[in-house]
Amino acid sequence: MKKTTLFLLACICFMNIAERAMAQDADAMKKWMDYMTPGDMHKILASSNGKWTEDITMWMDPGQPPMKSTSVSEYKMVLGGRYQQGNITGSFNGTPFEALSIIGYDNMKKVFISSWMDNMGTGILNSEGPYDAATKTITLIGTETDPMSGKEIKMRETIKTVDDNTQVMVLYITTDGKEVKNMEIKMKRM
Repeated sequence: MKKTTLFLLACICFMNIAERAMAQDADAMKKWMDYMTPGDMHKILASSNGKWTEDITMWMDPGQPPMKSTSVSEYKMVLGGRYQQGNITGSFNGTPFEALSIIGYDNMKKVFISSWMDNMGTGILNSEGPYDAATKTITLIGTETDPMSGKEIKMRETIKTVDDNTQVMVLYITTDGKEVKNMEIKMKRM
């Protein structure tokens, strides 16, 4: 009788442990699914899929007149709607320009993340930041290396959705402790 009781108690303990492990596995699986599933922020990115014309104004020196150029961009969602890839082509001061951007929303960190690379350098600008629903603006903060000085410079980029067919991107850089407007891109959907 004692052996049967001990065996039943051992079985009950084992089942209890197994049930808790399965509950932990289910909780872990739910967390992973929440992390990997595109949500509302990904829909915001997808709303700008398509082709755009870009009017670019760039201030190389705040005391000098800006340089102007144009480009064309095309955006599409990739990897199951988790990221948006942008391909940008144009010219800058008579030189052909190409760029590639990847932007996504990190469900765990609750911020947008972005990587930008172009043929005007060999570095990659990585940045991240929040979305302000009231102003329909993503604000990204990052750093890049200034090729002239070799020093890291802080950058802030805002991407504002004006309407379904208009966006404005503004890039600010911080030099000598002062933030200055470096570039503005007015985008119109084609």
